[in-house]
Parts: sequence; C-alpha cells; structure tokens
Amino acid sequence: MLRPFVDAGAHGIGIADTIGNANPSLVSRNTSAVLEAFPKRPVNLHVHDTYNFGMANVIAALDLGISHFDAAMGGLGGCPFAPGAAGNIGTDDLVHLLHREGVATGVDVEALSAVREPLSAAVGHELTSSLSAIPAVPAAFHA
Repeated sequence: MLRPFVDAGAHGIGIADTIGNANPSLVSRNTSAVLEAFPKRPVNLHVHDTYNFGMANVIAALDLGISHFDAAMGGLGGCPFAPGAAGNIGTDDLVHLLHREGVATGVDVEALSAVREPLSAAVGHELTSSLSAIPAVPAAFHA
C-alpha cells in the first residue's frame, strides 16, 4: 500500500492511529514492518489517546528508533469521521514523557505550561492532556 507513494518520491512515511484504537503491540508490529520495508525513509507516528494508550504507543515507537511524533498542545483535536475519538496526544504530555525518558527535545516545558491557560480560554473548554490537570509540574519531573 505504501510502495506507490515511496516510488513516487514520498520523503517520509507517517503512521497514524487517527481514532486512537492502537495498542503498543500493534504499533510495534506495524512500525517494524514499515521500517523493514522502507529502511531509508524517515517515519513519524501520529497518535490519539482514545483508550489512554497514547503514551504507551509512543514508548513502543521510541523502542524502535522513531523520533518524530505528531501531537497537539493540551490534547486538542479529534477525528471528524470517528465520533467519540479522543484528541491527539498532548504536546505537553509528550515532551514530559520524552524528557523523563532522557530524550533531548529542545522544547521548554515552562513555555508549554504558560500557554495552557490562554489556550483553554481560546477554545472555550478544558484541555485534555494529563499535565493540563496539574497546576505546576515540579522541575524534578522535567528531567
């Protein structure tokens, strides 16, 4: 299914769990198959968190060497053709996880924290990322 796009010059491959139905085993199996079939193409993962597997799916992909992930600040998003699907994994949660795993992101966690309140006000509802529910994440948890 991917071959025609790669043959047409696609630079990279995005693996998407747009409805948030994947689990770590599925992510590992599918990502491994893509990496084996197209070893020279960069791969990224697009994850939603419908069943709270989003961060576990990121860990599964990290274990395979994936280093590019789609996320949305505060967990915004959803899927217009899949009613009930949760938003994207939160950028704030993703960066927090990556830092806890020792991955340097270059992202300032404090700067992310500062945009939560104005973002929530702009969209008119609470954000869904895990860190959005915590007033301030202690600095010790960022490293």
